[in-house]
This record gives sequence, C-alpha cells and structure tokens, in this order.
Amino acid sequence: MAKQNITIEEVKEDLRYLRLLARDFPTVSSVTTEIINLEAILHLPKPTEHFLADLHGENEAFDHILRNASGDIKRKVNDLFADTVSEQERKDLCTLIYYPEEKLKLMEQEGVDMNEYYAVALNRLIKVCRSVSSKYTRSKVRKSLPEEYVYIIEELLHESADDRNKQEYLLVIVKTIIGTGRAGHFITALCYLIQRLAIDRLHILGDIFDRGPGAHLIMDTLCNYHHLDITWGNHDVLWMGAAAGNLCCIASVLRLSLRDANTTTLEDGYAINMVPLATFAMEQYADDPCEIYQPRVDEERTNFTDKDVRLIAQMHKAVSVIEFKLSGQIAMAHPEWGMNDRCLMEHIDKERGVVTIGGKEYELKDKLWSTLDPANPYALTSEENDLMERLRHSFMRSERLQNHVNCLLMRGGMYAIYNSNLMFHAAIPINEDGSMREVVFGGVPVKGKELMKKVERMARLAFDNDLDAESRMAAADFFWYLWCGPESPLFGKARMATFERYLLDDKEVQKEPKGWYYILRDNPDICDRILDEFGVKGEHRHIINGHVPVRVGKGETPIKADGRLMVIDGGFSKVYHNRTGIAGYTLVYHSKGFQLVQHTPFDSTEEAIRNGSDIESTTQIVEMTGRRERVSDTDMGRGIRLKIADLEKLLYAYRKGVIKERP
Repeated sequence: MAKQNITIEEVKEDLRYLRLLARDFPTVSSVTTEIINLEAILHLPKPTEHFLADLHGENEAFDHILRNASGDIKRKVNDLFADTVSEQERKDLCTLIYYPEEKLKLMEQEGVDMNEYYAVALNRLIKVCRSVSSKYTRSKVRKSLPEEYVYIIEELLHESADDRNKQEYLLVIVKTIIGTGRAGHFITALCYLIQRLAIDRLHILGDIFDRGPGAHLIMDTLCNYHHLDITWGNHDVLWMGAAAGNLCCIASVLRLSLRDANTTTLEDGYAINMVPLATFAMEQYADDPCEIYQPRVDEERTNFTDKDVRLIAQMHKAVSVIEFKLSGQIAMAHPEWGMNDRCLMEHIDKERGVVTIGGKEYELKDKLWSTLDPANPYALTSEENDLMERLRHSFMRSERLQNHVNCLLMRGGMYAIYNSNLMFHAAIPINEDGSMREVVFGGVPVKGKELMKKVERMARLAFDNDLDAESRMAAADFFWYLWCGPESPLFGKARMATFERYLLDDKEVQKEPKGWYYILRDNPDICDRILDEFGVKGEHRHIINGHVPVRVGKGETPIKADGRLMVIDGGFSKVYHNRTGIAGYTLVYHSKGFQLVQHTPFDSTEEAIRNGSDIESTTQIVEMTGRRERVSDTDMGRGIRLKIADLEKLLYAYRKGVIKERP
C-alpha cells in the first residue's frame, strides 16, 4: 500500500520524474509487483564483499584467491560434503571449481571414465551452486548465468532433489547434458558461476603495479570484473603518470622494474620497447662495473645469465641517473611542492666522489658519473633526452596500458566509502593534535575529504581530452608529487630518499620520516575524527588501509584503534614474505561480520591443477555484528528504500488520477 503521509503536493513536485518512472512501470499492477520484489530483496542476507590490497603484480596468487574466494569455496565444499565425501574427493572438487577446463583435460588424460565423472561432478556442483546462490534473488542469479544454459541451471538450482516427483526429472536433465556431449562445457559454466557468486563485490585498495611479473594480467581481470571499486595506490599513480607521458614517472617505473629484474609487465604486457635503453646503457656504461645497480634476482628464477645480469645493471644505472636529474628538474619547476631537498645532483663533487647533504659530506658508493655536467647538473645529455622521448612515445602509444589506466580512472579514485567502510590506500594528512592538515594545491588550501577530492580532480586533468596536449602534459607532473611528495596522501612520508638509499651507507640520512597519520592511527579518537570528516555513519564503521606491510612475524596486528582501523597489506609480493611472515590478506565482510583471511605463499597454478594444492588460509574473526545483516542494512538497501518511496509516490499518482495507467 502507498504511504499514508504522501501528499498531492509532493507528487506534483516530482511529476516530471514520476512520468519518466511510469515508462518502466506503466500500471498499478507493475508498480505493486516491483514494490513487493524490492521489499523481499531488503530481507535477503547481505552479499559478501572481499577487500584486497598491495597485489604488486602477483597475478597467479591473486587469480587463485579470486577463484577460491579466499578459501570460502573450500569451506562450503567441506560443510556440504564432510560426512559423505572423502577428503581427497573434496580436494579434487575444489580444484575442478577453481580450474574447470584444466581439471577436465587432466581427467581425460588420466583415462578416467568421463561419463561417470561428469555425473558425480554435476550433482556435487549443483549443491555447491545452490549454497553460494542462496543470498541472491533468482533475477540476480539469472543475470549471472551463461545465456545458453539459463533455463537448465535455473531448473537444477531451484527444484528440490528431495521431492520424489522431481528426482527423476532432475536425473533426466543431468543424463541429457552428458548424453548430448555438453557436460564438459556445462560443468565449466557452472564452476565459473560458483566463483562469480561467491564474491559479490571486490574492493582493491591500491598498488596493483610493480615488483611482481603480472600487473597487466591483474588489470585484465579487474577491468572485466562484475562489481569492483579501486582506490589508487602510490605505485598505481606512478604508472598512470608514465602513461600520461611524465618523464620522471617513466624513469621511476623503469628503475623499479630493472631493480627487481622484472620487465615482463613492461615488455610482454605493454609492448614497451626496451631496446633503446639497452643500447644506450651498453654504450654509455660499457666500462662501468655498475656494482650497486645489480638487480634483485629471485632465487627461483635461474634463467638469468651473467651477461643478462650485467646488462640489467647497466640499464638500471642509466635510468637511475636520469631519474635523479629529472626529479631535480621537476622539484625546481614546482617550488610550491616543497621538494627542493630532492635537488641533490648540484651537491655532488664529481672529482672527489662525495655529496654534501644538510651541510654534511658523504662518500658516494658510485663515483662514476659520466653523464653529469657539474655546470648544469640536472640537464639530460642529448642521448639521454632522445632516449626518454622515445620511451615517452612508447608509453603513450601502448594501447593496453592506456586501456588499463582508463579502467583505473573509470572504476577508481583516491578514496571510497561503501557500507560504512572508508577505504584509502595510505594516509590522510593530519597534524600532531589529530586535526586535519591543510595542504595548498593549485593555490587553494584544502584538508581532509576536500583534499582527497581536490587531489583526484587534479590527477584526472592529465587525461582530460577537453584540455590541449600541453596542458595535459603539465597536469601529468602532479602524478610525480602523488608518488613521493611530502604531503601526498598516497605517500605519507616527509621525503622519498631514493638517492640516499642507492648511493650512501649512512642509515640516518636514508630515513624517510613518517607523517602524523602513521604515528597516531592506533588512537581510536583519531580514527573517529577521520571517519566523521568523511561523513561515514553506522554503528560498525571502519577505516581500511593498505600501503604499509603488517609484520605479522614480529607480532604486529592488522587490527588497530580498537577495531576501527584495519590494515590489510599482508605482503602479497614475494619480496615481503620474509618481512611479513605471510603472503597476503583478504578482508571478508559477509552477513555475520568481518573476517580477516591470512594466506600462505602460493606455489603455482600448475601445481594447483595437477596436485590440488591450495593457498592455505587461516581465518581470524575481526568483528561479528551480533545479528545477521540484511540487504536493508547496506548502501544498496538504502538505495532500494529510496526507490520504493518513489514507486509509492507513483502508485499514489495512479490511484489519484494524476498520472494515467498505460495498458
């Protein structure tokens, strides 16, 4: 029934909108049906959300976690079949769900009776699918179904196998699927449906790029994911700046890739032509040992020859020197950024092999500076300049990279608020007393929420086609500030001491002092202030961050500030495994509350398929809500209630004759 407090004046005020709404709901019957449907949806259990951060190019581990829903599918399989199916069979069923094509091919190669295998697998998969789809309406499940199997899967999911009258009917469906030779294809479709329904929404809290080999593959997955939001990380904006043509960002992207002996994303992923850099480095540094630029070669990667390592070191040095010069150029071009302490090339005494910083002289670990002109220390040589222009062209013309950056722009931003959770990658600039810190961007002082909005708007200008190319290129400079600027919300430190860490032995001068956010974030009152600043409401509200790996092995906990803050950088990257003691986190928010899933290192996709190896995950209960949350408790529910209110106005308008029904 329509609300009793609706008035004719309210209806007339919204008449234009209600007439548009009437196109979709032309009769009283259609309106009441939709209201009943929406009211029913409000009482469904809250769909499951997964939060992941700092993936750093580890595509195989990320892909597996999506396929196994952070271990949730394995738990469902065990719950359903623990008393009826052996442990090995449950393990095999999980592998089938995760990698259906590969598992079926393996079964055929091993000479298994496939018709018998299909019959058993189909019956088990249908039970798993019923379980994961139980939170959703038939309409939502139907939209997720492969078109050619919509009718069959709906019949299998919604008809009870306990009904004797239906048992034979369902059995005939299964036999017919097998008999028509479509069982393998049907099973594959069913497995991917289970994967899709197990995670309703995915939140990525930044740093998709660098370190690991497969950032481009992760981005391929994310750009096609059904429900997704991304908060940008500092490594993401570095690549965005490179894609926009900023030379500093390009040099830093190359340096990080060469440091980790990992150019897969650059060359295989984005077709960046590295030959000009290799040629320049071999010629310019032919007699240079490049000792401090030796790459970090993973012990598992044994395909590098001494010649390979030598070339990578030369390329690493070449682009590092260029970055040191360019970072000085950009700091001088933007004095408002307060980054003049990064203008260090002018303080190098090339002859003596020392540098003066803060009035103190330090010996350089690298004393060979063949491209440094003391009279003009930040100028690129003509060869360096030509090289960087060629690389800029390569980055800006990479279609796949540009598509991925467009995805980051369309589906991402500096922060997100979803179901009372405030998500940002690194930090909010605050003062020592916990108040929001004012930062001047574009001549305007901003703080807190407005600062984050301003930063995002400035970043987007580099890709605004309404601006001319010169203005977009100037805007691209800002990505360098976001990467390493002293007040950047994506960095959160006073400076990035790349020069000092590469070239000096003194640990004190290498320090990168953290901002007040990292010093004060354990304080519940500080977190409450930030949540209030962003207008986050709700009894159970949280800040969720990544950026700084949690050292679990040293007893650090990811749950801080009496549960108000959750830091979910558990070290996906192999570089961090020894430091964190684990291999990543997934924060899972389901209808009963929050659980933090802690992952062990992933062997390989091949090992998972052949031997059924899985990422072993342990679950820590973070917060239980005390009652099962419904859709009505979520942002989606609030939107549905608004739609119901609009439909009730339309129903009132029909019944009062303000709008006529259309048969």
